[in-house]
Amino acid sequence: MNDFDSLCQHTMLVGAGLFALGMFGFLVRRNLIVMFLCVEMMLQGVSLTWIAAGAYHNQLDGQVMVILIIAVAACEAGLGLALVMMLYSRQGNLDILSWQSNREEGRASFVDHDIPESESTSDPVWPTLTPAGVAPEINQEDQLHRSHV
Repeated sequence: MNDFDSLCQHTMLVGAGLFALGMFGFLVRRNLIVMFLCVEMMLQGVSLTWIAAGAYHNQLDGQVMVILIIAVAACEAGLGLALVMMLYSRQGNLDILSWQSNREEGRASFVDHDIPESESTSDPVWPTLTPAGVAPEINQEDQLHRSHV
């Protein structure tokens, strides 16, 4: 086996690793933006594999498929961003489980038992900055006269 075959195998392994990592992230995470990023990672893994296969067989089919994948990824990113903005403006949250009101009629809502409900319903206490000192006196004459102009 020569160096080129080894390089193609390593490139395909990296592509498979990217796809597997993206699949794992998509199945585990609940934030919609992170899920879209994981889909993009899966598409990049497939693209890398297509390029390696095309280079191994000395054909341009892999590069053509990657151009098509990039076009699909751009469309998916635009539609995904529009969907995220619409649903966030409706619900005010990016957690996919909080969108139970958008399910089909007659379907039971999903209850996640792993995440406890928040116990406090009071408003959160936000930290405040301490004053940094006394405000300096401003000379009005220096502000009106600008010697560098």
